[in-house]
Amino acid sequence: MNLKELSKLLNLSATTVSRALNGYPEVNAATRARVVEAARRYGYAPNQVAKRLATGRALSIGHVVPLSGHQMINPFFSEFIAGAGEAYSAGGYDMLVSIVPEAEEAEAYGAMARHQKVDGVIVHGPKLLDPRIDLLHELGMPFIVHGRDSRPERDYCWIDMNNRRAFLRATEFLLDLGHRRIALLNGPETMQFAHRRRRGYEDALAARGLAPDPALMRGADMTESYGHGEALRMMEGQDPPTAFLTASILVAFGALRAVRELALEPGRDVSIVTHDDDLSFLKNSGAVPLFTATRSSIRAAGRRAAEMLIDHIENPRAEPSRELWEADLTLGRSTGPPQHEARHG
Repeated sequence: MNLKELSKLLNLSATTVSRALNGYPEVNAATRARVVEAARRYGYAPNQVAKRLATGRALSIGHVVPLSGHQMINPFFSEFIAGAGEAYSAGGYDMLVSIVPEAEEAEAYGAMARHQKVDGVIVHGPKLLDPRIDLLHELGMPFIVHGRDSRPERDYCWIDMNNRRAFLRATEFLLDLGHRRIALLNGPETMQFAHRRRRGYEDALAARGLAPDPALMRGADMTESYGHGEALRMMEGQDPPTAFLTASILVAFGALRAVRELALEPGRDVSIVTHDDDLSFLKNSGAVPLFTATRSSIRAAGRRAAEMLIDHIENPRAEPSRELWEADLTLGRSTGPPQHEARHG
């Protein structure tokens, strides 16, 4: 199928079909949708070199991944990219991933802008006050942030999960079961998502007249070993928690290992509630899921972030788009605190 054949099939001029496929705004939305659907159905793919020349765009989206002391982003990056890649493929865009030392991250964005290697970038793992947002504004490069920083509403595209509400609901769930000693195994609290999650946890406690106990709160890279080590230390303390709220399913599996090492039964002696990014390689599934979880698919977020960025690139005069997703609550093996004081040892 070539351009001439596709144009004849649709009873449109080759120019109209080409412009529809290349995202020109003068082609109305209905015509563009019809052309894109026909191209997909009949396997037509425009020549990428010609398309770049016609649009003046690189037809590529950038991701800068800094090599840093913490590896928070790595277990989830591939899942996010898988979703984003689906949208890139559908929209005719390639992907450029630049892995750089943390100190060279700003220069990597600058190089992408100077050499026009990409039409836009997706920013991952925003910090509380993230300098990359200001930098990308200065560079004039279209971008979308997966998350937000802690400053009030600002003029940029973002997609985020309502982290505060997700952890407020999860904490309320445990409080409703009768738990009062609820441990929080959070992510790194320099990251905005972890900061918001702790706020949700603390707000739920405050609403029940409970003061947060610093001895029950931790924040670090979301690894299985972190969950195991911190859960073990807390459970071996003088006044151990009866429930854990963890920032990821990886941390939850670590806490689960600690609980079992102490010959306790998860869901009976100790409850574990987690946030689940619905990772394809690590499922919280079954007739009764292992963990009660707030759930939001990171692959779906990747797909949607890419769609929003492409729309921003192709419609630069439109207002920046923002989406705040609510997490689902999936019930698993959770119960109230034990009715006895005995623990272990």
